[in-house]
Amino acid sequence: MAKQILVVDDEERIRQSLHGILKDEGYEVLEAKDGVQALKQIESDPPDLVLLDIWMPGMDGMEVLERIKGPTPNLPVIMISGHANIELAVKATKLGAYDFVEKPLSLEKVLLTVNNALSFSKLEQENRALRQQIQGKYEMVGDSPEIQHLKEQIKIVAPTNGWVLITGENGTGKELVAREIHQLSLRADKPFVEVNCAAIPEELIESELFGHEKGSFTGALSKRRGKFDLANEGTIFLDEIADMSFKTQAKILRILQEQKFERVGGAEMTFVDVRVIAATNRNLQEEMQKGRFREDLYYRLNVIPLAVPPLRERKTDIPILVEHFIADFCLENHKELKRISPEAMDLLISYLWPGNVRELKNVVERMVIMTRGGMIEAKDVPDPVREQRRAQPEFSFLEYNLLKDARREFEKRFIRKKLLENGENISKTAEVIGIERSNLHRKIKSYGIEFKKEA
Repeated sequence: MAKQILVVDDEERIRQSLHGILKDEGYEVLEAKDGVQALKQIESDPPDLVLLDIWMPGMDGMEVLERIKGPTPNLPVIMISGHANIELAVKATKLGAYDFVEKPLSLEKVLLTVNNALSFSKLEQENRALRQQIQGKYEMVGDSPEIQHLKEQIKIVAPTNGWVLITGENGTGKELVAREIHQLSLRADKPFVEVNCAAIPEELIESELFGHEKGSFTGALSKRRGKFDLANEGTIFLDEIADMSFKTQAKILRILQEQKFERVGGAEMTFVDVRVIAATNRNLQEEMQKGRFREDLYYRLNVIPLAVPPLRERKTDIPILVEHFIADFCLENHKELKRISPEAMDLLISYLWPGNVRELKNVVERMVIMTRGGMIEAKDVPDPVREQRRAQPEFSFLEYNLLKDARREFEKRFIRKKLLENGENISKTAEVIGIERSNLHRKIKSYGIEFKKEA
């Protein structure tokens, strides 16, 4: 489809000239003789680009530009003026204009500016779509009390510059928490640099973190910026911080305290402004007692502690996570959206998930790929999950700390089981378990239990 360009100028000769040259280049051209007409056109059907004259009777181009950028900030606008000056150009740029073209118009320059503006706009759209895709990929899914509490803490912490120490088992989503903090922070448009401290060899970690000068060691063929340098003005996420050696911990502490460092093989100090988020799956109190983690580094990092709960403590999130992962993997693998049977879901809920959300995600991906039909049944659930259910036929509610959580989980599992036994007939199930039908219906809705019939 041809790109639409709106030409706004009070001189008919200019409009006709631009109309002709742009149409010859394959663009669809719209015209407006003043600002009021232009704003009405943009409101009813926004074009892809606007060529806007500054000096017009009534509402001038600068006011029109300001009004355009309010509701449509991403619409590229090229200003046209026969009385251009630097001050005017700077003002137009500050208001959001893409570029400034002087009269008498050079049609070649106009076409070049239009093409560049549309290319830039396309790139911006792709970047916005990519950012949205990335944010969706790292979305924290769940509405359990534990996750709601964590999300509230993140909202409080994120807009500050406070350093954060995230703790939690492997696979709980510590990276998601770190990215969420960054996205909600004042540094969201700056770099987010992740460092997996456990994956970097001991002899290379200083080079990775601080960078190195050319020839500083064998293989250093050129100068290289380190992770702290790359994260300047943004956020650095030190994952598995407890896996660094005692020697490296000391160097990390120094840069955290002074916000400056020397590259490997260098003599000059590099100053940085970074927000530090660290994470670990270990108990740092125990690590300090065993002499494996520096106390001073711990107290420097542990400004704001956040604990990510394991999946076994937020089982009410499992159905939500499963449906979310099913939708993602069906889309990714070009399959029609699959459903999961209550029996299969029950197996997933009863499993203890030692690998937490990461393990659940892998299991769901396997089921989406390997299940031939449109319904994921209990037989499609991987053996380890079903075998644990057979080995532990009775679910232990003693894992809960609060009575209300244990009671809620028991009721949910009990009602789901009885619904299955009674053909998912609410009236019959209510009669069997001895409660009013309306009361059972409220509990089903409250617990998010899926069923097919309401008869």
